[in-house]
Amino acid sequence: MQNAQIQSFSKLVLYIMLFWIFAVNNLHAEKSDTIRVPKNLVFAGYAQYGKVLATNPYLRQAYAPDDKTIEFGALSFQVLRQTDGDQLWEQKYGLPTYGIGIYSARFPDNKGFGTPIAFYGIFKAPFKRWNKFSLNYEAAFGFTFNWEPFNPSENNYNISLGSTESVFIDLGANVNYTLSPHFDLGLGYSFTHFSNGALKSPNFGLNTFSPKITLEYRIKRIPLNVSKRQIPPFIRNTSVDFSIFGGEKNVLYKGNDVDTVRKYNGVYYPVYGFTTVVNRQVNYKSKLGIGMCLSYDGSYNSSVFVENGVPESKEAFQGNKLSLSVFPSYELVINKLSVVIQPGFYVLRKHSTNKEPSTYQRLGLHYQLGSHLFAGVNLRAYNYHVSDFLEWTLGYQLAISKKNSKYK
Repeated sequence: MQNAQIQSFSKLVLYIMLFWIFAVNNLHAEKSDTIRVPKNLVFAGYAQYGKVLATNPYLRQAYAPDDKTIEFGALSFQVLRQTDGDQLWEQKYGLPTYGIGIYSARFPDNKGFGTPIAFYGIFKAPFKRWNKFSLNYEAAFGFTFNWEPFNPSENNYNISLGSTESVFIDLGANVNYTLSPHFDLGLGYSFTHFSNGALKSPNFGLNTFSPKITLEYRIKRIPLNVSKRQIPPFIRNTSVDFSIFGGEKNVLYKGNDVDTVRKYNGVYYPVYGFTTVVNRQVNYKSKLGIGMCLSYDGSYNSSVFVENGVPESKEAFQGNKLSLSVFPSYELVINKLSVVIQPGFYVLRKHSTNKEPSTYQRLGLHYQLGSHLFAGVNLRAYNYHVSDFLEWTLGYQLAISKKNSKYK
């Protein structure tokens, strides 16, 4: 079985390499005026081979025999846009690249994870550039499919993921070297996190940390001093964000009066709420703020009854499931996209017989849809590593003071 998986992974590597070479050759061969390829496109591919971090009981048990590690290999292909400094935010981030990618991973030693495939958006920017070298950071966010999820009868050891889908988060750093006018080679490390945001339990998550080798092809290399414009002084401004969110979370049934399959199907609860944040944008990249959130969590202080062998919850609105929290807020602003970090503290909610955390952490992405509207998705977690639920957000931004109209 292991040899077959390695052969399958090797074939995937070969197919992606052939496709990549074919695409690049066609770009050079294309002379017709009917098809015009943007000169700021970048095609990139990376490969990595490393280990899965033992961050939950299943993985620690799998590691135990002879200190064996669970290894994985991954490949990815990306289509990127190289910015040229025409907009001020591009200059503030050192002419970054951004785009979309596809990712595929294999676990030769463990067939219980399946063969996940992810689609994601990615942002890459330099810490520092020299002549032919650059030190860079990158961040990617997307969704993963095709996991082999937990199943009480067929895959009952894999408590890492309870569904076939998950969130894909990848953070990394690398050193790039310019090989030629068209090719760059990169060497670095990345941390990858997979979780379904408690949409289906169990959900202890899966984390990998491994070296990465990257090859980039640039149709035309953009000079670093292109489109240099004088950056005007930043005018600090204040705004108030009002937003609503909704979602769902899954909780496993702990009783023994139903069959195994229905027990692990669990019970689904609604979560929704209203958030207000007062933000002060202090420079082109950062917003600082303070906010409050009124939340309704259907699983909090919940009771479950069994009817015809199926566990069900009482769906009527109950006041003891409400909570009020406050939080400081930080936003990293990248043009119309914001990365949101908000550590929250519950200040008002009904006492629970379970040991519920008094704090939470919110990490999210918000996208500005216009002058006032924004939409996004947040992951709410507790204890800094346990997913609680996903918040699908829609909001309205009210400007209190004048914004920097020239920052485009």
